[in-house]
Amino acid sequence: MAAPTRRERLRKAAVAEIKDGARRLLVTGGVDAISLRAIARDMGMTAPAIYRYFPSLEALVAALAGDLYDELRLLLETARDDAGAEPVDQLLTMSRAFRAWSVAHPAEFGLIFGAPTPGRNALVDGCVDPGHPGSRFGAVFIQPILDLWRRSPFRTPPPELLRQRLGGRLEPLRLSHGELPVEVAYAFLSGWTRLYGLVAMEVFHQFDWAVTEAEELFELELEMLTAQLLADPPNQAPLGAKG
Repeated sequence: MAAPTRRERLRKAAVAEIKDGARRLLVTGGVDAISLRAIARDMGMTAPAIYRYFPSLEALVAALAGDLYDELRLLLETARDDAGAEPVDQLLTMSRAFRAWSVAHPAEFGLIFGAPTPGRNALVDGCVDPGHPGSRFGAVFIQPILDLWRRSPFRTPPPELLRQRLGGRLEPLRLSHGELPVEVAYAFLSGWTRLYGLVAMEVFHQFDWAVTEAEELFELELEMLTAQLLADPPNQAPLGAKG
């Protein structure tokens, strides 16, 4: 592979500086504070010059959101690798790393997991592509769940009930991750809803009225969640089955 040219290096550095500027504005003022004009001013550029790198503010926000997904994914992959080969340990360690990053980066969390914004909406629209930053992020949680399923199927509603109730709504998730078994797709979505809900409520201070130690509640919920991913006890009917 040929070495990048000087022009390519300069362009890459400029793009990185622009995104760094956008992240600083996000952290200090929220997504509404991100402005091409403000970034250009900080860089000593004219505002129109930014358009040589990003065609719109929405494109810049989408690129920043993609970088944040990748940053978080790499953090979780490191946590997973440090946890060893046991899928439950991987899930626990990654979940704790996800919470720690989110609490330490509330503005960044808000951009990629909070209220919809035009730039993030454009990014999310392509999330069915396996190479999409959001898909790659989700895959780090899906793989340990799939490993547990292959080892010993865990309790879920029967697959025919899942297909009846959810119809094709799980299909994009299944196809973007190699046609997951519908039970695994459901378990991931159910677990992610629970994990995300806990973290979002802590990040956005929705627990303050009721909980003094959000981490303790998080740990308790992790215990409950991982227990549900263990194999059925002998002679116990699956959830949703009729006697």
